[in-house]
Amino acid sequence: MNYTLNQLNIFLKIYQTKSITKAAEELFLSQPAVSIQLRNFQQQFDIPLTEIVGRKLYVTAFGKEVALAAENILNEVYKINYKTQSFKGQLTGRLTISVVSTGKYVMPFFLADFLKTNSGVDLSLDVTNKSKVIESLQKNEVDFALVSVLPDNLSIDRLELMQNKLYLIANKDQGFKKKKYQDKSILETLPLIYREEGSGTRFVMEKYLNEQSISIRKKMELTSNEAVKQAVIAGLGCSIMPLIGLKNELQNGELQIVPVKGFPLTSTWNLVWLKEKKLSPVASSYLEYLKKETSNIVADKFEWFEAY
Repeated sequence: MNYTLNQLNIFLKIYQTKSITKAAEELFLSQPAVSIQLRNFQQQFDIPLTEIVGRKLYVTAFGKEVALAAENILNEVYKINYKTQSFKGQLTGRLTISVVSTGKYVMPFFLADFLKTNSGVDLSLDVTNKSKVIESLQKNEVDFALVSVLPDNLSIDRLELMQNKLYLIANKDQGFKKKKYQDKSILETLPLIYREEGSGTRFVMEKYLNEQSISIRKKMELTSNEAVKQAVIAGLGCSIMPLIGLKNELQNGELQIVPVKGFPLTSTWNLVWLKEKKLSPVASSYLEYLKKETSNIVADKFEWFEAY
């Protein structure tokens, strides 16, 4: 057999995602490139690793055994790399963080300089919705999680990073007067676009609507902030959205903030971890870095945000 570490890594990702397309996205490769590597890898085995049933890819029982072996092999390779770098006096290891979907506009800025300074640190960053982030935290699968709504069923420690602001957003064609504040009752007249169940944005939005006893016209439900944003731009409705993901659309005039009394709704972006968790040297170093640099990062990278 003559398979490569690259092929093992690709097959493991296919096993984890149950999809060639998703594996390609997570590995930043083209779908044809992943398909070719899977075919080359399969040619080295007499037993099928995958099968297609109803146009859906499934990993066979034998394929699952190969994937688990691949994971063990790759973990040992990572250990060798870390030990090599450690002997050179570098901070080494893997930093694992789970981030709610809107957090993808926040977390990279709090990671960039730390990773540049510590080239021996590998990052695993999972971007998903709030429910799955909390689940990965609860199962102790990650070092940290980034959330704007704190879990109420876990014993956690936290570090505040920055404020999260949510505004009522409409497209450029809506005729709202920019400096005339609307009463909150305007929300009852607008078709509102929601995020899916389990979303932190939806939680904050529904909490406000319930507290204010506002009855709304629910237009549709979408599974990402990007999808909601595009729907608003297209004129399908309005939405209550985090400011952090709207910079370009506000600056180029595709979207507008509707001034409503009592807005913005606010929460806080928190980096959280299990209170009883024993942090690795990498995780501990990253936490110390954030304690020292958070205010500088906010001032330097989010000046536009603080202006609203």
